[in-house]
Amino acid sequence: MTPARTAERIRVAAVGDLHMHAAVAGRFRPDFLHLSEVADVLLLAGDLTDGGTRSQADLLCAELESLPVPVVAVLGNHDHDDESGDLIAARLTTVGVRVLDGTSICFEINGIRLGVAGVMGGSGGFPGHPGTPDEGSAEHRARMRRGPVDALRLRRALSRIDCETRIALTHFAPVVDTLAGEPPKIYPGLGCHDLAEAVDTGGAVLAVHGHAHGGSEFGRTQGGVPVRNVSYPVLRRAYAVYEVGPGSRRPADREQVPSPP
Repeated sequence: MTPARTAERIRVAAVGDLHMHAAVAGRFRPDFLHLSEVADVLLLAGDLTDGGTRSQADLLCAELESLPVPVVAVLGNHDHDDESGDLIAARLTTVGVRVLDGTSICFEINGIRLGVAGVMGGSGGFPGHPGTPDEGSAEHRARMRRGPVDALRLRRALSRIDCETRIALTHFAPVVDTLAGEPPKIYPGLGCHDLAEAVDTGGAVLAVHGHAHGGSEFGRTQGGVPVRNVSYPVLRRAYAVYEVGPGSRRPADREQVPSPP
C-alpha cells in the first residue's frame, strides 16, 4: 500500500550508490517516475556513476531527467574517478538536479520548509576505529583528512539553513552503526565521526549517506539524530522513504518497496 501524505510531515525518498553504467541503465527510472505517489523529494547519496565517465554521466541524466519531485544530490568518490566530478555536477544541473557541495537548499513542501545541506564527506575514522591521516601514501592521507574538512563544511551549511527541518546528506558515513556488516578494519575508510558531530551541532533531524555497500540501514548519532545508509546494495530497492517533520528527531521510517514495473 502506498503511504499517504501525513499532515505536517515530509516524505523523503533516498538512495545512493547507483553506480550507473551501461549494464544497469534504466533500472531505476520506472520507479523514479512514480515518486510523487510516495514521496515529496528525492535525495541521492553519491557514487551515482560507476567510474565518473562522460558516458555514465549521460546514462545517469537519462535516469533522472524530468522526475516528478525535486531531486537533491551529492557526489561520491567514484564520481570523481575520471576527474569529471565538476562535469557530472554540471550535467545533473541541466536536468534539474540540485547538486550540493558544502552548500544547502530549501524547499516549501506540504506547508513545511525543508532544508538540505550536503557534502561528499570522507574518511577519518571513529572512536575505537581511528584513522591514520599521517601515514601511508599521499592519496591515503588526503582521504583521511577530507572527512574532518568536509564535516566543518557540512556544519557551516547546516547552520545557514533558515528553518527547523534540516537534513544532512553525505556520501561517507557519519556513524559506525550503519557500517555493521562491513569488516571493522575498513571502518576508518568508510566515514568520519566528525560528520556526526556536524549533524548534531547543525540541528539536523535526519542524516542520509551511502558508500557502505555491506553495511546496515539504521543508525543514530550520539545526539540522537537518526542516520540512514541508503546505499542501493543495502536497500536492495530503488529507494527508501522516511518521514520527517519540524523539530522531529525520530522520523517515521516508511519501508516502502516500489512496485515492480
